[in-house]
Amino acid sequence: MDRPRELMIRSGLDETQQALVSVTDCGVGISAEDADRLFNPFFTTKSSGMGMGLSICRSIMEAHDGRLWATANVPTAPRFSSAFR
Repeated sequence: MDRPRELMIRSGLDETQQALVSVTDCGVGISAEDADRLFNPFFTTKSSGMGMGLSICRSIMEAHDGRLWATANVPTAPRFSSAFR
């Protein structure tokens, strides 16, 4: 299915005054089954993916007292967000 290729990046402060960055694209989304495994090392939904990107990103955020998570963004792909001081 052809769709516009869009990427939305937002930044601001969350309720605890941490920097908040979110990234949303217009992809096909992630199944509920896969959502629980998104940040697991070596998990990928891509035929040629290594499954390391999100795991590495989360570990870097956590090493700097930050957080990285994904939330559903119906009807498109999940929104990835991070918060840090």
